[in-house]
Amino acid sequence: MTKTFLKAGHLPTLISCFLYFDVSFAVWVLLGPLAVFIAQDLHLDAGQKGLMVATPVLAGAGLRFVNGILVGQWRPRLVGLVMQLVVIAGLLTAWAFGVDSYEKILALGVVLGVAGASFAIALPMVSFWYPPEHQGVALGLAGAGNSGTVFASLLAPTLAVALGWRDVLGLAALPLIAVFLIFALIARNSPNCPPTRTLSDYARLLNRSDSWWLMFFYGVSFGGFVGLSSFLPIYFHDQYHLSPIMAGYYTAGCVFAGSFARPFGGALADRVGGTLALSVVYAAVAIVFLAVSQGLLPAPLALASLVLGMATLGMGNGAVFQLVPQRFGRDVGLMTGLVGMTGGVGGFYLAASLGYAKQFTGSYTPGFVMFAALALTAWLGIVSVRLRWRRERDGLALARI
Repeated sequence: MTKTFLKAGHLPTLISCFLYFDVSFAVWVLLGPLAVFIAQDLHLDAGQKGLMVATPVLAGAGLRFVNGILVGQWRPRLVGLVMQLVVIAGLLTAWAFGVDSYEKILALGVVLGVAGASFAIALPMVSFWYPPEHQGVALGLAGAGNSGTVFASLLAPTLAVALGWRDVLGLAALPLIAVFLIFALIARNSPNCPPTRTLSDYARLLNRSDSWWLMFFYGVSFGGFVGLSSFLPIYFHDQYHLSPIMAGYYTAGCVFAGSFARPFGGALADRVGGTLALSVVYAAVAIVFLAVSQGLLPAPLALASLVLGMATLGMGNGAVFQLVPQRFGRDVGLMTGLVGMTGGVGGFYLAASLGYAKQFTGSYTPGFVMFAALALTAWLGIVSVRLRWRRERDGLALARI
């Protein structure tokens, strides 16, 4: 991290946003590492398991849009504090009163979706502090808070064996409370926060084709990351008959790779351009997941392939958000909500499709093949827009894209 970067923004806000994002992501995907235990207690089939872990992802997608609006109205710091309180209250309520039916676990999933919507708060809050030449690194570091999924994958199954999965819900509230206090004390809104936005501003953005392209690109990269983060504990348990704890370790390895790679994706995009970085990302993702789709790899090779795939997806997440400020400048808060929403929708699709593919065909192959096809479509899309964006960059003297 260079001296110019440290002087460019507000480090306490960057740190607090990383922590806020980190613990929020941990609880957002919490049902994934606990899925094997919950499914046994509630007698869920493959489709229900997929929908259970996909529900927080979909709820988070819709709430990211809501948070994008609220950030423009209330400013990000206040929105972050309010949303964190909602998640803390939801977890403590579930722990105190119990979750004993499929309907209640889906309702809890909706509450956990509030944590997933933290994305539309933390990233704009950081982005407003940093100039264009540091956006890739700053947003990559803040976005690396998705590493919280690693802690969920590592700790939740072990704690569930020792204490029961219901008590894990209560324990998950403790780090949220600690980070809530840190965020309240040191996070600050940037003086560069844009003026209040309205729904008409969203309509204006949705009239631009670039908005839809960026939404689709993130729907594939982040959708792949969060969908697999939620579903891999089920996949490793069912496909390779691993214990819940070992499946959690395998998942943690994959999620760590994706989280660790995100800042590097942003930095690479700053150096070579976001479009070039993404063209490599989507081609690699399509190849990796086609290989995984056949279900023929032994567990260690499947793990290695998924680690590579998740790392590539993580780099893609960083690269997409290098492009957002370049294409939309002062509308970055609005676009973060829109782009983040489609990322969540992509994750819901992937997790749910894998569950229903297993239920109706007896194999995960169709789900992985369809995701590889989406990655290939994203590759074609980024190649098709790259020349136009570069011409516009040269005409407007924008940063490298």
